[in-house]
Amino acid sequence: MDRVCWPYFDPEYENLSLRLNPPRVSIDNATCRDCTLVKVDSVNKTGILLEVVQVLTDLDLIISKAYISSDGGWFMDVFHVTDQQGNKVTDPRTIEHIEKALGPKGHIVAPDGVKAWSGKRVGVHSIGDHTAIELIGRDRPGLLSEISAVLTNLHCNVVAAEVWTHNMRVASVLYVNDVTTGHAVEDPIRLSAMEEHLKNILRGCDDDGKAARTSFSMGFTHVDRRLHQMMFAARDYEDTGVTEDKSYAPAFRPSITVERCEDKGYSVVNVRCKDRPKLLFDIVCTLTDMQYVVFHASISSSGPYALQEYYIRHMDGCTLDTEGEKQRVIKCLEAAIRRRVCEVRDNSKLNSKPLFYFFIVCYCPAVHVLFIGCLM
Repeated sequence: MDRVCWPYFDPEYENLSLRLNPPRVSIDNATCRDCTLVKVDSVNKTGILLEVVQVLTDLDLIISKAYISSDGGWFMDVFHVTDQQGNKVTDPRTIEHIEKALGPKGHIVAPDGVKAWSGKRVGVHSIGDHTAIELIGRDRPGLLSEISAVLTNLHCNVVAAEVWTHNMRVASVLYVNDVTTGHAVEDPIRLSAMEEHLKNILRGCDDDGKAARTSFSMGFTHVDRRLHQMMFAARDYEDTGVTEDKSYAPAFRPSITVERCEDKGYSVVNVRCKDRPKLLFDIVCTLTDMQYVVFHASISSSGPYALQEYYIRHMDGCTLDTEGEKQRVIKCLEAAIRRRVCEVRDNSKLNSKPLFYFFIVCYCPAVHVLFIGCLM
């Protein structure tokens, strides 16, 4: 038998350029009077823009303006950020966290191959010792109550939950543990029963049950990104046949266009919508998960509106040439913008500010009631 020889590739070679040119992070509080400049220079790689935006978003920083360039193998970004009160970022611990997370130490890869990025994650180490359950299905009244009742009957305690609903779809990540031991549920038989019960609830009135999915997550995906992925998988960007409520202010509806830049060979995505926190993360996350690369971008705001322009190509280097591709990107971005927003009909009473809700869910099995507290 002939002996076959293959060339040897050092697995560390892929990270060689990163080690020779480690990321540089600069926190500048002197240049601008009313905001902090976060400057990031690094070797360009797939997904780096999302990683940077994710770190800043997880610190609840407001990105009011940004200039992004990642052509020619180098990544150079400038972000204008403030805290939630509109002040400069001066807290030494926050500054140190940004420098560590975006600098050379933030790119350390653990022995199991998981990158050590900080932030909210879906996985067994997110909130103590728990099991993370991912649920996708059709939204309907009473769904959360039924899910809580099933988990209670299976002697599971809900440590925390993140739930998104949009366009009659629901995506949720539940963190549960055993009521008796306080540890993660590891019994395969019990997990199988839990999965089957939850899948039956999510299936609801759907005849085929294709929209209902239940899975146990053991990965380390950022939870907001995972919820975007789950909503995308549930195709919440598609028309469900439900008549849209026309009473909402049309001026605040997202306006998205996709054009072609003939000179440079890019597709140009322009987004104009009501400004809000985490908007940049939601858009960049969606483009990244749709396998598009952002080469240049300009982020700004005008009054209550956000103005964002992205120069993109598909990962294979192609632009969006067909009308079908353009419409799909427009629908997916519009869905990503709307998922996190709760619109109100009388904006004048609330100074036109978007509302963001965090729900605390408690289920009382004795009376089968779901108590929900709403914090704004």
